Amino acid sequence: MNTTPISIFWFRRDLRLSDNAGLYHALRSGLPVVPVFIFDTSILEGLEDKQDKRVHFIHNALAAMQAKLEAAGSTMHVLLGTPLDCIKQLTAVYHVAAVYTNHDYEPYAMTRDRGIRDFLEGKQIAFHTYKDQVIFEKDEVVKDNKEPYTVFTPYSRKWKEKLNAFYLKPYPTEKYHHHFYQQPARPLFSLQDIGFKSAPPGTLPAQLDEEIARHYDTTRDFPAVAGTTRLGVHLRFGTVSIRRLAARAQELNGTLLNELIWREFYMMILWQFPHVVNGSFKPAYDHIKWRNNEQEFALWCAGQTGYPIVDAGMRELNETGFMHNRVRMIVASFLTKHLLIDWRWGEAYFAEKLLDYDLSANNGNWQWAAGCGCDAAPYFRVFNPYLQTQKFDSELKYIRRWVPEYEQLTYVRPIVEHTVARERCLKVYKAGLER
Repeated sequence: MNTTPISIFWFRRDLRLSDNAGLYHALRSGLPVVPVFIFDTSILEGLEDKQDKRVHFIHNALAAMQAKLEAAGSTMHVLLGTPLDCIKQLTAVYHVAAVYTNHDYEPYAMTRDRGIRDFLEGKQIAFHTYKDQVIFEKDEVVKDNKEPYTVFTPYSRKWKEKLNAFYLKPYPTEKYHHHFYQQPARPLFSLQDIGFKSAPPGTLPAQLDEEIARHYDTTRDFPAVAGTTRLGVHLRFGTVSIRRLAARAQELNGTLLNELIWREFYMMILWQFPHVVNGSFKPAYDHIKWRNNEQEFALWCAGQTGYPIVDAGMRELNETGFMHNRVRMIVASFLTKHLLIDWRWGEAYFAEKLLDYDLSANNGNWQWAAGCGCDAAPYFRVFNPYLQTQKFDSELKYIRRWVPEYEQLTYVRPIVEHTVARERCLKVYKAGLER
């Protein structure tokens, strides 16, 4: 064992060396800091696609961090295994005085962290965690009577009232990079080493395009236009700081700031109402009698429904790991309302495919589309894909990009007629809610 007392900083959803709350506190703790990332086999083994774009994104982020750490005379320890086993391995090699990390609010993460905390406490090793991936967490934004909000507008109003410069102040982590533990560089795992194939995804800039941000409110709904920030994946894995992004959004565009607040709203809902992971926020909606036609679901997944805007979105998702947010709402409404397929099926498919997949947002938005979530669209609101196309892709640029056969005889016929599907949906929902 190395007898020099050290602290560990465990990177998770915060893959950056700047403005990182937990890392800042670790570097200021007075002990050399060993940076650690764990490829969690309990997660990796559940990924059927061995070219999963998220794994590539993480690997690329780690490589960028490693280059900076090497320049500072240190190195990243990248481990493969369950987090508990990997932490045990580190405590057998180093004289660990404390482990630092940032909060994670998902059910699996909280269970994982309880196990880590119990182990470390048994060895008299401190375990420190900090708020980093949100501006406000858990019950920091609640009603005056301390109850959680379940409607976005009053939540966002209170969120903005509470916001001040203190919450947006960055952590000056770079000032303390010389406190990283000095040791020779360790090679990162290759993708092949962790069971994945090498096929790097297209790079997505980690910086906010301020020109896009300024016009976000007028361009964000048009999928053929480069009118969104494309920073979702960077927020998901923490390669950008929410504090810096929120500060710029506050200055540049209120609609963009609202989107960041929606993200925190759904994180709060997941924290306060964990039953939403497997069930409807509104339990009455669990009585809906879904058709769950597997053949129709497969056609939806493949982008072969005969509804061009739906098919374009699904094909974009399958090829790139991304789907425009307006189109996400359209395809989710189509699956749950037109086809009467359980929102959980769609949620799971998005969880498998989305590069920016985040449990709270994915769950919240699917329940919104299905009508069963908090502050959701009413069940009788059924998006008309044709009208949505006229409003948001009137020149068919997005559709022609992803469904080139759209205007040819080879294009598939619609699997359901809109008016018939709408009437069926209203009847089934009404029957389920009257139980």
